[in-house]
Amino acid sequence: MSRVRSALRTSPLVFATLGVIAVAEALAVVWPLATSWLLGVFAVAMALHSAAAMVGELRSGTFGVDILAVTAIGATVAVGELWAAAVIVLMLTGGEALERYAAGRARADLTALASNAPRRAHLVGRDGAVCDVDVEAVAVGQRVLVRAHEVVPLDGVLVSDAGVFDDSSLTGEPLPQERVAGDTVYSGAVNGASAVTLEVARVAAESQYQRIVALVEEAAASRAPMVRLADRYAIPFTAVSLAIAGAAWWASGDPLRFAQVLVVATPCPLIIGAPVAFMAGMSRAARRGVIIRSSATLERLRRVGTVAFDKTGTLTRGTPTLTDVRAAPGVEPDTVLSLAAGAEQASTHVLAEAIVRGARARGLSLPAPREVVETTAGGVTASVGGTRVVVGKRAFVAAGVGEVAEPRLAAGELAVHVSADGAYAGCVVLRDEPRPDAEATVARLRAQGVGHVMILTGDEEATARYVAEQVGVADVRSGCLPADKVAAVRAVTRRPVVMVGDGVNDAPVLAAADVGVALAARGSTAATESADVVVLPDEIGRVAEAVEIGRHTVAVALQSVWIGITVSVALMFVATTGALPAVVGAWLQEAVDVVAIAWALRAMGAGALRRREAPAPAGAPEERVRGRTAQRAVA
Repeated sequence: MSRVRSALRTSPLVFATLGVIAVAEALAVVWPLATSWLLGVFAVAMALHSAAAMVGELRSGTFGVDILAVTAIGATVAVGELWAAAVIVLMLTGGEALERYAAGRARADLTALASNAPRRAHLVGRDGAVCDVDVEAVAVGQRVLVRAHEVVPLDGVLVSDAGVFDDSSLTGEPLPQERVAGDTVYSGAVNGASAVTLEVARVAAESQYQRIVALVEEAAASRAPMVRLADRYAIPFTAVSLAIAGAAWWASGDPLRFAQVLVVATPCPLIIGAPVAFMAGMSRAARRGVIIRSSATLERLRRVGTVAFDKTGTLTRGTPTLTDVRAAPGVEPDTVLSLAAGAEQASTHVLAEAIVRGARARGLSLPAPREVVETTAGGVTASVGGTRVVVGKRAFVAAGVGEVAEPRLAAGELAVHVSADGAYAGCVVLRDEPRPDAEATVARLRAQGVGHVMILTGDEEATARYVAEQVGVADVRSGCLPADKVAAVRAVTRRPVVMVGDGVNDAPVLAAADVGVALAARGSTAATESADVVVLPDEIGRVAEAVEIGRHTVAVALQSVWIGITVSVALMFVATTGALPAVVGAWLQEAVDVVAIAWALRAMGAGALRRREAPAPAGAPEERVRGRTAQRAVA
């Protein structure tokens, strides 16, 4: 019943038209004159209704092809083909209903997140009382209660001793994740069987789930250049249709031919086909955990000539491990590691996390850092236990202590240097292996015609070259600052350029690229906000899928438009001979509309890719979730 009510609300003119046709059919036997008047008056009224809407479009600078339908209605009424006029009216109203249905079906996956977004939160007052408030009213530092099996409304830190959360809608992880007090819990996760309390870490607008919903809503509202171009086809298509109809009238001397030609001059492939195809492609991408923020991005992905990758956390796993600590003479290795980890506690960089993790694994005590200053693409300066510590790249540390020798590193290793109170203290050695699917991703991009693949990284030459060799990339730019990455992207001649990254330092180059792609599972807020495409699962292979979807979507949109136009023009030429009665032509026109829309919906899937697809997440946290898989049976 809900579907019936929805149909009645969205398509009232369709049901009104069907009602008029049914009444006219019943009257035709007993009162033919009334049938003629009913059909004629209703057709003229609907033509005037469409004409009024068309005038509004013209005033806004849009030339619509509805002028063909309006002219066809007038012509069929004038020559007495009233049943044909009624079918054309049904085409007009039915076309709008079909467009809403097709766009709604294509948009369903894209808007599922928004419909499930938490709207209310159980706020815990200072006296322990709980009251329900809008999520927008909750401030950072306040506490919220999340009851059993509820969706977490805001990003926060777990206050309760422990909890189990279903992150499948965020990370794609099929098993519940166990967290303890102090762990981060992201909005959009589903709480387990016990109520828990969280301390809010981000307001609603900045929480993970709301940010993903905002991206989706932005994507759903966008229009592609090719969709706007389809609007421009209206003028030549209308001119050609009127010319063919006028020529048929002139050659035959029968005004009926004019009406017969116009009733098959269907506008739906132009006004519906391309928009539905683009919405379907974006919906398909959303099912794969790829949020494409504007439909114009799909068109650029179709023509991509260069793909540039960041290295750390993008082509590599992003979870480097500590392999060695090399101390300067007179300094203990544990002291070097303790100072480095102490300063890096304030940083969110993946290398900082690895150093802190390595120090804690060795049982070292880490004092809280003070006066922390982080330099993008350089390092961190902080006061640790009264010692002024500088941690970062060799050049960054050397700026304060003088020349620093380059350490001997094995393939794939990198060094983070440390100074203490102006004296070089040593370095910690890390290793970050390429992602298992990185090489296959590069190969898939090349197979799709991407002629140039490059790596832009701030890391040293040896480390960058090692990763490049592992994944099959020849063009490597190492030691890049954010400005260097931007300059490199702008200098590329094979365009459009896609840039893939995940960190704060990638935000400028993501914005500068023709298409910026952010890996949200490990990426920063700045990176995702600068990107045109946000990949929610922690899988680099989704980048190649996004390019495939862009190519397939644009191809289907063009096919939909040209199939409809070709069939319509062919039917118009048949109608010039008089072999196509007006009523038959009107029904054939409706069939062409249905074919064009059905073809456009093919953008929602592609056979070869669909066979590789597994259930995809609907979102992902902006940082790596540090949870543990719940060690219990899952029903």
